[in-house]
Amino acid sequence: MHTYGRKPVLFTRGDGMRLFDDGGREYLDFVAGIGTINVGHSHPAVVAAICEQVVKLTHVTNLYYVEHRAELASDLVTLFGGGAKVFLCNSGTEATEGAIKLARKWATANRPSEARGIVTAWRSFHGRTLAALAATGQPGKQESFKPLPGGFAHVALNDIEALDLALDDTACALMLEPVQGEGGVYPCDPEYLAAARALCDERNILLIFDEVQCGLYRTGPAFAHQAYKVRPDIMTLAKALANGLPAGAIVATDMVAEAFGPGDHGSTFAGGPVVCAAARATLSALEAERLGTNATEMGLYLRDGLTALAEESGAITEVRGAGLMVAAEISEPLAADIVAAGLESGFVLNNTGTNTMRFLPPLVCTKTEIDTLLDFLHTQLIGGAV
Repeated sequence: MHTYGRKPVLFTRGDGMRLFDDGGREYLDFVAGIGTINVGHSHPAVVAAICEQVVKLTHVTNLYYVEHRAELASDLVTLFGGGAKVFLCNSGTEATEGAIKLARKWATANRPSEARGIVTAWRSFHGRTLAALAATGQPGKQESFKPLPGGFAHVALNDIEALDLALDDTACALMLEPVQGEGGVYPCDPEYLAAARALCDERNILLIFDEVQCGLYRTGPAFAHQAYKVRPDIMTLAKALANGLPAGAIVATDMVAEAFGPGDHGSTFAGGPVVCAAARATLSALEAERLGTNATEMGLYLRDGLTALAEESGAITEVRGAGLMVAAEISEPLAADIVAAGLESGFVLNNTGTNTMRFLPPLVCTKTEIDTLLDFLHTQLIGGAV
């Protein structure tokens, strides 16, 4: 089915920041599978972990224990700061759905019967299944699939007054992306997340952070919320967790996690030994190679370069982001043209709208590769190529 507008290229191999097509042509990848390949393509340790496990055992069922699953959960709890439990799944959408179910199950014992609502932000993106789509704050993505499940309300991001009004007696949870991804890379204001935590605590409402795109060192720390020093009750992860294999996770504090019992939720393929081996190797590489630090440093370098372009040309009206999750707002609706020109010039690029360029390179990105990108963008925006 034609659910993607695919670009005219066939990729057959990857190595670090680079992709290669079926003709052997090399491309610099500034998309990383939409923020998925954080340790770079074909990372040797991840490849070795997959190969070692796949010849031993690929799947049984979650009715039994397998290697790597409990260890991966323990790794995630440690990064989260302890006092939590993990449900493993296969994608970000699955993680969203599970988080919604967990919040509502928790609410049956902790909130009034009318309090089952989930509050999210406009421009947010939480997935494409029906409840996740209902949670998503983008009406254009919802219209063709109505009627959607009820019980969802949306507020403007970074508007504390609107949040105060929305977190009423009908709400059981607030779900936010610390840095909105698909909506165009919009970070939450620190005071906004602090207020969100305070309001949720005051009203016995759960705080859920969707870190599917911004988590796992993409913005610098292990999880984006850690830069704000605001801890959620539930966190969702996916994308970069297994560096390209389908993996997701729900991390919840012990108090909230105990709401789920046997039979409340499940997944046939989640937490399989191959994926868990890949995820553990990915987390090890992220930490051993200090890729969070690199994301912070290279993200600042990229944003500074884009800001210099903006000052020189006026073609960029805003640069925003955190770590290596960066957006540039173009003054004219040329983003798709720049993406197309990039592919012809050996760059894999992405836009999230007619005016917004989004950059999500592997976290192994270097200054040399960023300089190459900035030279290309200079040609496009100042040299009059588009």
